[in-house]
Amino acid sequence: MSVTIYHNPRCSKSRQALELIRAKGVEPAVVEYLKTGWTEALLTGLFNKAGIGPRAALRVKQDPAPELGLAKADDATILAAMIAHPVMVERPIVVAGDQAAICRPPERVHEVLDRG
Repeated sequence: MSVTIYHNPRCSKSRQALELIRAKGVEPAVVEYLKTGWTEALLTGLFNKAGIGPRAALRVKQDPAPELGLAKADDATILAAMIAHPVMVERPIVVAGDQAAICRPPERVHEVLDRG
């Protein structure tokens, strides 16, 4: 099974999720999304696999979300803001097979790996 983690190495929850994946004997593809950025197609695909919309993946307290007024924005506006400001996407996102989840808390990795 192919596993990918969209990872921020500066985030303790993201590092913990990566450790849990590796503890299962899986070496995932690691995508440092702050370096690579997001595309609309990628985010939409991840959200579809996770069964969520952009709002559920938005870090509402993360700058510049409050300044942009995203609390009341529609999905298209939120998605565009996430592409412009990758840090606003909640992390980590783990994909296993056709399943994905935001792994906060990191232990959600087990659910994704078991379903994937």
